[in-house]
Amino acid sequence: METFNISSISATTTNIINTSSTSSSASVTNPWMDSRIWSKLPQRLIDRVIAFLPPPAFFRARSVCKRWYGLLFSTAFLEMYVHLSPKRPWFLFFKHKTQACKSNIYSATQSQSNNHEGYLFDPHEGAWYRLPIESVPAGFSPASSSGGLICFMSDDAGPKTLILCNPFLRSITQLPPTQRPRLFPSIGITVSHTLINVVVAGDDLISPFAVKNLSSESFHVDGAGFFSLWGTSCPLPRLCSLESGRMVFVNGRFYCMNYSPFSVLAYDVAGNEWWKVQAPMKRFLRSPSLVECKGRVVLVAAVEKSKLNVPKSLRFWSLQGGGRTWVEFERMPVQLYGRFMEVEGGRGFDCVGHGSFVVFTIHGSDQVLLYNFYTKGWQWIPPCPFVGDGNGGGDGGGGGGDGLQCFAYEPLLATPAVGLLNQPLIPF
Repeated sequence: METFNISSISATTTNIINTSSTSSSASVTNPWMDSRIWSKLPQRLIDRVIAFLPPPAFFRARSVCKRWYGLLFSTAFLEMYVHLSPKRPWFLFFKHKTQACKSNIYSATQSQSNNHEGYLFDPHEGAWYRLPIESVPAGFSPASSSGGLICFMSDDAGPKTLILCNPFLRSITQLPPTQRPRLFPSIGITVSHTLINVVVAGDDLISPFAVKNLSSESFHVDGAGFFSLWGTSCPLPRLCSLESGRMVFVNGRFYCMNYSPFSVLAYDVAGNEWWKVQAPMKRFLRSPSLVECKGRVVLVAAVEKSKLNVPKSLRFWSLQGGGRTWVEFERMPVQLYGRFMEVEGGRGFDCVGHGSFVVFTIHGSDQVLLYNFYTKGWQWIPPCPFVGDGNGGGDGGGGGGDGLQCFAYEPLLATPAVGLLNQPLIPF
């Protein structure tokens, strides 16, 4: 349980490699920490070891000496880090904004007092970290994430402004406003070292009382110097209702849930084309969510069918057959499902996948359930100590608050793709 603060890191933190403070007695009793060995290691080799540290350990290690403190500003180290740092599937949580904020029915004073604070969770260690995000102005809400960046979207109805933020570096990059005004669009983003793709899809806001005119527009920039500033638009299939606000990206396509009735919308980035994919058991689904796990599109939903021979359950389906068919591959154990539904209480839930993990967040509750595809294990994760009084966690009981909004997140000390936005570009 720690608080990241890049500008002021405590020198008294523990669990770091401190080569300068090893006592002589420790050198005798523990040959692995013998300063005569460690002091002769080449600096480049030490840098390679540091590049493998997870961000919390890296920021602790920066307090060892001036050189390690300056690694965050070393071009040579960051280039090495980009190529060597292993992928770490973590999750970043935010407190849900109140419904009043979503409807923009709040005063200017309340808007200015809005602060952004994330809660980073390591599913491997079960550890929480507070992550202040001070560089994003008020009036923006987290909407998506990819490649170490959090995408914040402006709350006001109208043309949407998007901000890409790396909370570890406290850096922000603002994209140009969308060409069309929108109300509550769905946001999709994928970021690699040499590419940024963003899709905004939803209602073209003519009037809050007008018939919906659904369309999408996209932003693209890559290492070859090409970019498209919301210049590529595309209509969505008829009878669409994008309510989740979320998209997942798999193999060159964005996927999002469509409601009333349930189906899945797929968007091919290269072909600029949308289409519908029929959802499995669409008449009996409740709280369906799309997640990405190990390069697969997975649909997670509760199944509630009136017939007695089809028990209520929570199921996982994988999209196969060229992106047109679903195959069920996992179900929540019956006893756990009963307990989960008791805690959920009909309020609904959301799912987010990352690596081999899937996180379940319950509307109006701070409780979080974690599933591991590899171990087939389920667990209520420890309650976040930074949210309220921390009630409602590990035992699956209680829980309150406005609930948590979760994003798949990979902590990164460098996001090279952001530099593409500052280079001379060639439009399509």
